[in-house]
Amino acid sequence: MKRIMMMVAAVSLLAACNQGTKDTKLPEGIKLIEKVEKAESGLSIPYEKYELENGLQIIIHEDHSDPIVHVDVTYHVGSAREEPLRSGFAHFFEHMMFQGSDNVADEEHFKTVSEAGGTLNGTTNKDRTNYFETLPSNQLEKALWLEADRMGFLLDAVTQEKFEVQRATVKNERGQSYDNRPYGLVGEKVMQAQYPQDHPYHWPTIGYLEDLDAANVDDLKRFFMRWYGPNNAALTVAGDVDPSQVLELAKKYFGTIPRGAEVVDQEVERAVLDEDRYISYEDNIRFPLIQFSYPTVPNFHPDEAPLDVLSDILGGSKNSLFYKNFQKNQTAIQASVFHPCGELAGQFQLTVLPYPGKTLAEMEEKIRETLVEFEERGVNEDDLKRFKSSHESQVISGLETVSGKASQLASYQFMHGNPNYVGKDLQRYMDVTAEDIMRVFNQYIKGQKAVILSVVPKGQSQLKAREDNFVYERDTTLEANMAQYEGLAYTKPTPEEDGFDRSVKPASGPSPVIQVPEYWTENFDNGLKVIGAKNDEIPKVYLRIGVKAGHRYEDPAKAGIANLFGSMLGETTEGYSVEELSGELEKLGSSINVYAGDDEVVVNVSSLTKNIDATLALLEEVMMKPRFTEDDYNRLKTQQMESIANQVNEPTTLADNQFQKVLYGEGHIMAIPSIGTAETLAGVTLTDVQEYYENKFAPNISNLVIVGDISKEEILGKLDFLKSWEKKEITFPEEPATPEAAATKIYLVDKPGAAQS
Repeated sequence: MKRIMMMVAAVSLLAACNQGTKDTKLPEGIKLIEKVEKAESGLSIPYEKYELENGLQIIIHEDHSDPIVHVDVTYHVGSAREEPLRSGFAHFFEHMMFQGSDNVADEEHFKTVSEAGGTLNGTTNKDRTNYFETLPSNQLEKALWLEADRMGFLLDAVTQEKFEVQRATVKNERGQSYDNRPYGLVGEKVMQAQYPQDHPYHWPTIGYLEDLDAANVDDLKRFFMRWYGPNNAALTVAGDVDPSQVLELAKKYFGTIPRGAEVVDQEVERAVLDEDRYISYEDNIRFPLIQFSYPTVPNFHPDEAPLDVLSDILGGSKNSLFYKNFQKNQTAIQASVFHPCGELAGQFQLTVLPYPGKTLAEMEEKIRETLVEFEERGVNEDDLKRFKSSHESQVISGLETVSGKASQLASYQFMHGNPNYVGKDLQRYMDVTAEDIMRVFNQYIKGQKAVILSVVPKGQSQLKAREDNFVYERDTTLEANMAQYEGLAYTKPTPEEDGFDRSVKPASGPSPVIQVPEYWTENFDNGLKVIGAKNDEIPKVYLRIGVKAGHRYEDPAKAGIANLFGSMLGETTEGYSVEELSGELEKLGSSINVYAGDDEVVVNVSSLTKNIDATLALLEEVMMKPRFTEDDYNRLKTQQMESIANQVNEPTTLADNQFQKVLYGEGHIMAIPSIGTAETLAGVTLTDVQEYYENKFAPNISNLVIVGDISKEEILGKLDFLKSWEKKEITFPEEPATPEAAATKIYLVDKPGAAQS
């Protein structure tokens, strides 16, 4: 089949690469690994990569478009490095790394970064742990000081008291995010059935409670000494920086930290199932769930890309078979297909949440019928073009911020040891053929065995797909490989080795000069206010149209109509079915999303600059030629009604709804949930939605923001359809006064049977 190259020549992100070039200006103890320079055309991520004598990899990307810097430290350790019966250590350490070190007080990371005007976080998955900050560029030295101190000076500050506090915090997090959250155990249950008990992906990243209870502070310290050395880490600095200054500071703060234990890549065999494994559990949910999970391949395996494309064709959009067979016909409120992959393994997951009244046995049969339908249908050129255009656009969008580029560089470094992989990564998707997709379907899906999970509402076990034929019992006789933790020693640099006082927090650098972007304004004759700015960092254009027609301006008796209107506006038009509209947007790598907020109905548009004309033509269809069909109305209203009914299972939503009532008072529109209530939404007719469009959707109560790789003159010449948008006379309801709080009160919302407050 002819390969669809599209814009690869311009977006291949190829760059000139000089490896191992000797640079006599480098500080002693730093080795240049490579310099990747900006390509003459197209997009690229230029960077410099260095290595300290202790093995720390340093990646530097200059971007002076804004006076900010993003600092990322990624350690090549996640829950996959844990041992059987000793789970949760990697995630536990993510918490401990924010609890202070020799020269940084407890919680000082948050205080220092927030006071500097920055943001920070840390994340842990099965394969890696990362810590990152985005700050004004004059705060770079502080960020490096913070990161180096927890890399090299942590363990003496890890006390039994801190350990116990964070153990309780992690256990509470497990309860809140897993055990007591609807569908919170889906991933854990599937992994238990998918992988052998000694497989590194068998246990959840957050760990098991019994393992957390059994751990002690010395166990945690040994885990740190084994995996958190500089030779198992990469420091990525991106933004408004001078590489020579970054190197000097990196050498100063990280250079004397001793090398840690040596780390080698893990190798495991692909999990194979000898039969379909049926498992189930009951949960506090309204919608039952069925998930098929087929074992597949790790990240960057040659078959990963075609499996990703297969997942998109099956269930990634409104053109997919899963949308047609489950959501379009109101069989399910949600149906999706994903192919998540890690460093060691992947899973091809097909998930359906049917409406109440449907059994999961029926859904299993329908899933299998859909797979047969796909086999008979095959893959066509439109499938490939839709996916490749959308994927290309996503890759470009991922490079529009400093943090996005830093994340890409850091991710490729830890997965490949080579940050310069973004072009190859894009290319492998561009090279996928229909034959590739059918081959991986036949190899990994058709006739293969899967874990089939049923999650059913409590007391409704009759809804599950089949009786369980796999029962998980934890093997407590498994032995951990503790030999690798023997003989480890904690050594930290001395003041004499450093040559400076680490207890002194670095001062801020000179305040950067902020260059406010030039912008332009325009007022159309129909009252539409326009503001725009040119930004040519990536070849994309973004538009945001905000119409003052949100929840706040609804009739309280018909609360929820704005939400329903927002959902319907992006559906069928005079010229396109919803599937056709979705397909055309995907082929362009564009998106048009409509939603209703508290104050506005918002239309967000994203387009590659080269496709802006075609995207605007589709925007005109959406905004000026909606059909508001009976089918769309019935389907979307049913979804909204079910979402209202499901709120009883969501503690945070119950609390938010009650807070709004207390804040605004009974009778105020804002005291009613934005999706409405069962009573108010039931009274909303299709005619009401059509009249909402006719009476409330107008240019004179709207504003348009345009940012991207296009000039004012170019874009204004393409907006005639918005200039001819008919002005309307609109009055807004008078908002009642809100109650004044006479005294501080604590309100409690009773949720019988809740496992956690």
